Amino acid sequence: MHFHPDTVQAHMPRHLLALLEKSQEGPAEAGLAEGLARRSFLKVTAATGFALGAFPLASVAQGTAAAPAAGLKPFQQPSAFVRIEPDGIVTVTINRLDFGQGVQTGLPMILAEELDADWSKVRSTHGDANIAYADPAMGLHLTGGSNSIKNSYTQYRELGARTRAMLVSAAAAQWGVDASALRTQNGFVVGPGGKKLGYGELAEAAMKLPVPEKVTLKDPKQFRLIGQPTGRLDAKAKSSGLQDYGIDVRLPGMLTAVVARPPVFAAKLKSLDDSAAKAVKGVKAVLRVPTDRGGEGVAVIADGYWAAKQGRDALKVEWNTDAVEKPDTTALLASYRALAAKPGLVAMQADTAALANAPHKISAEFVFPYLAHAPMEPLNCTVLLAGDKAELWMGTQMPGLDAVAAAQALGLQPQNVKVHTQMAGGGFGRRAIPTSDYVVEACGVAKAALGAGLAVPVRTLWSREDDIKGGYYRPMHVHRAEIGFDAQGQILAWDHTIVGQSIVKGSPFEGFMVKNGIDATAIEGMKEPYDVPMKLSVHHPQVNVPVLWWRSVGSTHTAYAMETLIDEVARTTKQDPVAYRLRLMGDKHPRHKAALQLAVAQSGYGKKKLAAGRAWGVAVHESFQSVVAYVVEASVKDGAPKLHRITAGVHCNLAVNPKSVEAQVQGGALMGLSMCLPGGAITLKDGVVEQSNFGDFAVPRITDMPQVAVHIVPSAEPPTGMGEPGLPPLAPAFANAIAQLTGKTPRELPFKMA
Repeated sequence: MHFHPDTVQAHMPRHLLALLEKSQEGPAEAGLAEGLARRSFLKVTAATGFALGAFPLASVAQGTAAAPAAGLKPFQQPSAFVRIEPDGIVTVTINRLDFGQGVQTGLPMILAEELDADWSKVRSTHGDANIAYADPAMGLHLTGGSNSIKNSYTQYRELGARTRAMLVSAAAAQWGVDASALRTQNGFVVGPGGKKLGYGELAEAAMKLPVPEKVTLKDPKQFRLIGQPTGRLDAKAKSSGLQDYGIDVRLPGMLTAVVARPPVFAAKLKSLDDSAAKAVKGVKAVLRVPTDRGGEGVAVIADGYWAAKQGRDALKVEWNTDAVEKPDTTALLASYRALAAKPGLVAMQADTAALANAPHKISAEFVFPYLAHAPMEPLNCTVLLAGDKAELWMGTQMPGLDAVAAAQALGLQPQNVKVHTQMAGGGFGRRAIPTSDYVVEACGVAKAALGAGLAVPVRTLWSREDDIKGGYYRPMHVHRAEIGFDAQGQILAWDHTIVGQSIVKGSPFEGFMVKNGIDATAIEGMKEPYDVPMKLSVHHPQVNVPVLWWRSVGSTHTAYAMETLIDEVARTTKQDPVAYRLRLMGDKHPRHKAALQLAVAQSGYGKKKLAAGRAWGVAVHESFQSVVAYVVEASVKDGAPKLHRITAGVHCNLAVNPKSVEAQVQGGALMGLSMCLPGGAITLKDGVVEQSNFGDFAVPRITDMPQVAVHIVPSAEPPTGMGEPGLPPLAPAFANAIAQLTGKTPRELPFKMA
């Protein structure tokens, strides 16, 4: 998800902006959950970040700090983000979903740095759809585009500095001294003669003071937390099995629903016999409900998941697929190949006349399949309805948009819908859906349940099979490239065509992400950092397959095409692929060079003798303003490729938490490997997705995982994104090693070596 902040609000549809603003006009009173049993409510609120304490939440909807600075916006007010208990415990509210990327630690580190907090006393919790927790650069509630640390770095530093200034002012007033005579250290304000007051002692008085509009931030040379490898705040809970996720929400009287969805996207019900389902013990209701894209489904609502699943298994359903397209992967591939041979919408223009007489030519076709997100925690959403109000619990990357979509689905005023953001077990883009499909569906189920007399919370839960077969995939793509170059590797002309569905067409993001008919996500990563004369055209066929961003979005396929083709030119002209890349970059891309040279130096490339049967593979790619270079060691045995070692060079400017950067690169590399191995594709036959679980949509096993060493280029510049950039260069680096061994570059993912 690569958003441009300066254009998001300018191009957001007016009706959507109006609804987002409307959702902040007034509180949903005290919340429906206050009517629940006290013990259950306290458990839920503890997990969802309902804040009560010295620094209460601040927003247009929930009131503001005692004396806010008139020039500050809600996302700049410390009261919305910092709670300090009398015992000195500091709880930082994060304005993003943490679903494994580590922002639940990284953002508190940034704030705690400027606050001079005692890190051992820092905790974190999720925010919600409160306007204070919108991305400060875009005005939307969003976890995506690797923007969390990048866009909130200055915001959280200033929040910490403002809170610190208020604590110092409170101490100065208590001691009757000038604030300039005081300093802070590790959770204390230190005064003349070394006397101290803990932050917990000062918080109540500090919250009543004016919020300073301008603050002085630390010089990076003064950092004691930022830049230090730091263990994650959620590590203990996650490693011990104590962490609660959206799937773990339990409310008094809650029922669980599973939905029988049409096998072909947007199909309708033809007939239903639910008698056997209703006879299953624990089943409370069987109801027809709307599903995504205008389809129809059947919700089985029961005491728990197993009863609901057994009830669904007992349904006798016939589906009407007459009015919907039934895509077939084989036929789609043939049509995509035909389109790739024709001119499309022009994204980049260049003179390609030199192709005709070029001394050397490469003609290449690449095929990239549909891919499922397959997060470890399947989709889920719990909905509680009461009168004209609703509360929702789920792990969501877009709580604001999901709240608006829920309000529309339920026929409620947006300000009467409250979202409790939960920890999520992965997502990779699947929990940031412009249609809010699983949220809208869950609201439809809850609404139908209420209509059937079930006035209780309803958790709609997807199984792993539901998740993989349920739509919203990385689009299938075909690339066609014609390249002409001379004996020195000078590229004379490059004609390139991309065929694939648009992710954002028809969504609220179309206005600023589609230009001249071309989806910007489809071409991101093309050409750069190489100064080559490229003509690039695009086709966006419409297909009845829901598509969505998938970790690193367009770079999942553009990096592969670019980096394998560049490598092939180097091999054809008998040049070292590293030296060739560095020459093509020239002097315009110092961050690419630094990342690549670091990976090369740390790997031993060109100096270390590899084991027999192994070869080096190299790739470098920028996505989300960060550069990752890989040097890998791989082999091919009995036609099966094997990745043995990965050395990464990373340029993300300042690494707030090097441990998180390392983890994201390791995870991104592993997910990139998943694109390469057998079984790593989603296919369709007669409109039906053929895969259903990890048995037929394969993911790497522990035996597939290579050794990974991550090295970060030192920098004090403001950080750039790291949630996604570790993925794109892995597959091409692996493929380039295979090409060194076999003389042939794999042109299709997952690799087909026959």
